[in-house]
Amino acid sequence: TGKELVATTIHRNSGYAHGPLIKVNCAALPETLLESELFGHEKGAFTGAIAQKKGHFERANRGTIFLDEIGEMTFATQKKLLRVLQEREFERVGGTVSVKVDVRVITATNKNLPQEVRDGSFREDLYFRLNVIEIYLPPLRERRDDIPLLVEHFLHKHRINASSASTQISAGAMRMLVDHDWPGNVRELENTMERATIMAQGGVITEDLIT
Repeated sequence: TGKELVATTIHRNSGYAHGPLIKVNCAALPETLLESELFGHEKGAFTGAIAQKKGHFERANRGTIFLDEIGEMTFATQKKLLRVLQEREFERVGGTVSVKVDVRVITATNKNLPQEVRDGSFREDLYFRLNVIEIYLPPLRERRDDIPLLVEHFLHKHRINASSASTQISAGAMRMLVDHDWPGNVRELENTMERATIMAQGGVITEDLIT
């Protein structure tokens, strides 16, 4: 639905814009690795931990961390995240020394978190700590007016090289894009535009290149 684009825009227009933007898909990491990836680990913390490693929160210090699919976190990791939000500190896995961080946290989920709280699958205190400002992003098919703007963005992003002009698109091809339902949302649209840009070879994207 464009969650990463929104997170990137918030970061770039915030007081943390000078710092890094770290993006983490919580659903893509197994439970056994997520805590270590987020908070880092000390040497010897577990089998294979041959050296100290900084986690995503340390890397995002004085910047922004975007946690996608926050609803996939286990209770143990949720508890540690709550402490970071409240105290701005944590310990690496296997560590005893607190690490202090100053990080803007942006989260996203496709789950109904209030229902997850009622079902006991998500911590109520963490939900209320996270839910300061909520932005609802409807699927792309419900906001077709955004499609031309996103198309222009992706044409610029995927231009042949940094110094070249963006590939142009015909009116007919644009109509096809606006009329499509986009079950894969913004990611599907971006993939389509990247493929069409490559096939157009610097020319104009026409209807036959939209598949």
